[in-house]
Amino acid sequence: MTSIPQLGSNRLILRALSIADVPAIVEYAGAYDVAKMTLNIPHPYPEESAHWWINHSHEGFNTGERSTFAIERKEDGQFMGGMGIHISKRDLKATAGYWIGKPFWGHGYATESLKRIIKYGFEEVDGLNRIQANHLIDNLASGRVMEKAGMKQEAILEDYYQKDGKGRTVVQYRILKREWDPNSLTLNK
Repeated sequence: MTSIPQLGSNRLILRALSIADVPAIVEYAGAYDVAKMTLNIPHPYPEESAHWWINHSHEGFNTGERSTFAIERKEDGQFMGGMGIHISKRDLKATAGYWIGKPFWGHGYATESLKRIIKYGFEEVDGLNRIQANHLIDNLASGRVMEKAGMKQEAILEDYYQKDGKGRTVVQYRILKREWDPNSLTLNK
């Protein structure tokens, strides 16, 4: 088993998910306002889903297909959400995804986490040239997170995903390695 790295930023630690995170995952991911703004989080969110996500995350890291991290606040060790990338080595790209518990919205934690995962992707994942992310068209806050992290909007994809029996339109953002300026980030390693 390969060791999952711990990534630091100014206020946050991105670390391996653990069984100790299950109660917070169920509470924060299970909030209706969080689930309705994502494609993959069900509502209600059962404890079994948290266990599955943790195991799936560790397996993905071991195969090189995914790097998924818990978002933890440095000052008090508070679990706040999840951040990760799904990697396509063939296409030299990754798709970022994230969620933040509602009590932590509006403090820049998602932006800081996304900036850190972009840095990780371009500096530590072999050969990545592109990192992309999608948000549901009505989740404007997530679009602002992507823009603040240096990503550019490139497409609106109508009825691109299915959720709750309905086609969901998403907005796609991306950043290419040649567009990324590692000096623009104020992050600790």
